[in-house]
Amino acid sequence: MGIEIRPAQALRLLHGNALKQARDAGPDLTTRQTAILLTVYLEPPPHTVRGLADRLKVTKPVVTRALDTMGRLELLERRRDPADLRNVLVRRTVKGSLFVSQMADRLVDEAGGLAR
Repeated sequence: MGIEIRPAQALRLLHGNALKQARDAGPDLTTRQTAILLTVYLEPPPHTVRGLADRLKVTKPVVTRALDTMGRLELLERRRDPADLRNVLVRRTVKGSLFVSQMADRLVDEAGGLAR
């Protein structure tokens, strides 16, 4: 089930969300960090650095840098895979879940404004 919006409305939705996020006291994530965060929260686990790099078509160091930042912000955490110590698992956090939920609420609010 999808909604139909015009390209200009889609841009207004993105713009409105970006403005609210920039004004908010919370973390100000880059587009790449947001893509990684939403991949971890919207797609089923397990998530690994290697898997995220493949999914985003970037290198592992790019993902690692983004995860370093989001780890400091407590939005995601990394742990060694006990079944295979070569793998690093990327996991959700309570603080990250709240951040993603607030992001969704901002988008819903912004989309409601488009309908008016």
